[in-house]
Amino acid sequence: MRLLILLFIVTLGFCAVIGAICYYNFIKGDKYSEKVLSQNNYESISVPFKRGNIYDCNGSILATSNKVYNLVIEPKNILSSARTEEDTRATLYKFFGVTKEEMDEYLKDSESWYKVIRKKLTYDEVKDYQAYMKSGEAGRVSGIRLQDEYVRSYPNNELACHMLGFVVSGNEGIGGIEGSYNSYLNGQNGRTYSYLGKDYSLQKSLERPVDGDSLVTTIDTETQRIVQKKCTEFMNEMGAKNISVLVMNPKNCEILAMYNSHQFDPNDAYSMVPTKYQFKEYQDMSDDAFKAIADEMSDEEKLKALNDLWRSFVISDSFEPGSTYKTFTISGALEDGVITGNEEFYCDGIQHVADWDIKCHNVYGHGMLTVPRALEQSCNDCLMQIAALEGSTIFDKYQVLFGFGQKTNIDIAGEGSDDDLYSMVYHEDTLNPVELATSSFGQGVTVTMMQLGTAFCSVVNGGYYYQPHVVKQILDSDGNLVQNYDKILVRRTISRDTSEQMKQILKEVVEEGTGRKAIVEGYEIGGKTGTAEKLPRGNGKYILSFIGFSPVEDPQVVIYCVVDEPGADDQSSSAAGTLLFNKIAEELLPYMNIYKTGDATPSDAIGTDEIATPVFEGAAPEISVAGSTLEENAQPAEAASQGDATESQ
Repeated sequence: MRLLILLFIVTLGFCAVIGAICYYNFIKGDKYSEKVLSQNNYESISVPFKRGNIYDCNGSILATSNKVYNLVIEPKNILSSARTEEDTRATLYKFFGVTKEEMDEYLKDSESWYKVIRKKLTYDEVKDYQAYMKSGEAGRVSGIRLQDEYVRSYPNNELACHMLGFVVSGNEGIGGIEGSYNSYLNGQNGRTYSYLGKDYSLQKSLERPVDGDSLVTTIDTETQRIVQKKCTEFMNEMGAKNISVLVMNPKNCEILAMYNSHQFDPNDAYSMVPTKYQFKEYQDMSDDAFKAIADEMSDEEKLKALNDLWRSFVISDSFEPGSTYKTFTISGALEDGVITGNEEFYCDGIQHVADWDIKCHNVYGHGMLTVPRALEQSCNDCLMQIAALEGSTIFDKYQVLFGFGQKTNIDIAGEGSDDDLYSMVYHEDTLNPVELATSSFGQGVTVTMMQLGTAFCSVVNGGYYYQPHVVKQILDSDGNLVQNYDKILVRRTISRDTSEQMKQILKEVVEEGTGRKAIVEGYEIGGKTGTAEKLPRGNGKYILSFIGFSPVEDPQVVIYCVVDEPGADDQSSSAAGTLLFNKIAEELLPYMNIYKTGDATPSDAIGTDEIATPVFEGAAPEISVAGSTLEENAQPAEAASQGDATESQ
């Protein structure tokens, strides 16, 4: 009886085991097979996305990502048979120059399914191998594959480098458009999964990558080339510490070109060679010799030099603008009805303000001048009288309307903080009589080129202050429109009537006044010159500038040229900014299909440039520049008698 019971229990247990096997094999088999297979997954490989392209306004590529290939071998597969190993070795020797010694080392890890042995091969380096594998002559080659990768490329090298920025490993954009639009340009990596199938064969699945969006910019490649070529010629002829140029469309504040004289190649952004200009003692040294010197620098020294190289003067650097600022003093006075433009002011060469005597650049005086003539002759004395009529409240009102002391919100990085920019001009509470007087002609205040260029566009476009921008469209990887950036109107600065009046006055500055060297034959051009002495005062170092537009009746382009410390014996009277504008405009205006509508010829552009003189009679006030400190304004003892800033044009 006990034996029967025991037999029954054993039989029952056996049936239970058989039932379980059947259940898990036939009913739950797929589920558990997937689990087992997932545990046998021997590789999960990231498939890179392609970073979006950057195009100029005409569709030319400014930045793209080119496909390259990493050569990957699978030792486990290669060693699966003697014939496979032999054929695979022969293929690697022939097409990729892999040596026997290298292969012996690679195959030591006989259980590996993934080993990268060559990186960033070009298509030319892999095309013969690909053709061979498709030819049917490859025998039993196994365990070789090409893994895609992308390398950022800038086909125009240095062209527009400060506007574009560059990319470091990991598809991280640095500076310019690459940095500001990094999240749009980047996509999402895909992934390939490899595992053993039910029959132990290798199975693969692909999660496709999502490529990044592309950008269509406002940059015009040919305009940028013209600017770069003319600036290079100018630098070779005259020389300067730095030259910067900003070209804008005044109708919408699109940036057509932006240039700094010290450039770098985004394809090799970390090269120290372009930083050589920062080291006076190495100027005459060969590039190879300088590279050896740079290799010995500390990481901190290298990074500082590179950051200075990558920095965009147009966006990030502030300076005293000089007489170009007079444009805004007069515009505000006309708009607010402080003057009508028909008044006359007397310039005797000096204006007594508070306890200070502030000079005009013409120490003998201009005599009686109308408002247009005051701007034509760049008369400091008349401008101080106009600013006094405005008073600090009205004067500061228009500083704010024109965007000084605040961000332009240009869509590429580099602008200072709100607090830093606010302190760069005197405001109503700090516009004491002396500060009001010097600010009227652009000394004591500091601006960026982007601020002044954007403000000037509003003066000549009917009074519309648009947000400057360099990107106008975002496209997906298939070329479909994702987002369109139209002009963004921020505010009105002046009325259309005042704008029309200012355009005519600025035209007379070029045809009759200090801007005559900007004349391009047959074109109507308006603009304003600027000369500002740098700190410390009395050092003979100046920033020369000219901002102009054409044609006068319907402005199509604004060109702003700034020359920092021109290479001339007398920097202040060199007219460097005006001459550079002329060189750029004479080639750029025909390229832009701007028609000739004027009668002025270059032969009319004669006369002597006015010589800069100290603004203050005697020593200058201790603090003479907004946002500066006593230490920054410190002057050498021998220069103290020469006083503060000067303004010649």
